[in-house]
Amino acid sequence: MRGWRARLLSDTPASRRDAALGRLYRGWLAFRQNRLALLGLAIVLLLVAVAAFAPWIATHDPYEQNLPQRLLPPGSAGHWLGTDEFGRDIFSRIVYGARITLLIVVLVAAIAAPIGLVVGTAAGYLGGWVDSALMRITDVFLAFPSLILALAFVAALGPGIENAIIAIALTSWPPYARLARAETLTIRGSDYIAAARMQGAGTLRILLRHVMPLCVASVIVRVTLDMAGIILTAAGLGFLGLGAQPPAAEWGAMISAGRRYVLDQWWVATFPGIAIILVSLAFNLLGDGVRDVMDPRKR
Repeated sequence: MRGWRARLLSDTPASRRDAALGRLYRGWLAFRQNRLALLGLAIVLLLVAVAAFAPWIATHDPYEQNLPQRLLPPGSAGHWLGTDEFGRDIFSRIVYGARITLLIVVLVAAIAAPIGLVVGTAAGYLGGWVDSALMRITDVFLAFPSLILALAFVAALGPGIENAIIAIALTSWPPYARLARAETLTIRGSDYIAAARMQGAGTLRILLRHVMPLCVASVIVRVTLDMAGIILTAAGLGFLGLGAQPPAAEWGAMISAGRRYVLDQWWVATFPGIAIILVSLAFNLLGDGVRDVMDPRKR
């Protein structure tokens, strides 16, 4: 009787909430031991703050042209990082470019991760011809480099930030599908899945309530590690003129515009490149820390 009461009390919403908070606290304790991961988290949080408060951080209008002050070096006339070929303040454009970068990362992750999770869990759990068909489609996408495939999609859809996000998302989901399939293959024969089947749970319910939640952690880790690649792909599309269109302050497009002046006016292309490097490195460091916390093999 006491055991039954103990199990009943331990399954209340309050106890589940306390258990979740305990897991989060233990995860944070493990995460903060990795100093590089903390550095990556700090830079990512700084990126979010810069994107949120861009109108107050920017010192000039990022789109205002001032031809008499074109190609000024850093520190000239109140322009901390200099000006570009149209006299626009580079610091202000980098600040506003953080918004575009964060938008691309969030939307691509929000589109690609669910697609990969659904495809991978369905293929791993159903097996048979469904698994073969879905994995062959996945193999087709994996056969091409992501940037080349994204270029093909953007060429078909047309240049623009919206089409670039769709193209990057369409090329980013296959690794998540492979990972989710591998996780599903290891758990589909588990006792609790068999018990759920015996209780009358259908295939859709088992996938949504039992299989997918167990695959989410691994997918989140992979998404965090892939964010740097997403940023570089978006910058590559912007550099080629297929991403954000002028006069949008996108870092890849800024580098493309500054490549003509790289020998004499080096700052036009250098500072956006430094921003891309720092943010990409930050997401890689953050992904390593999240992997250490959420991957059971790393605990």
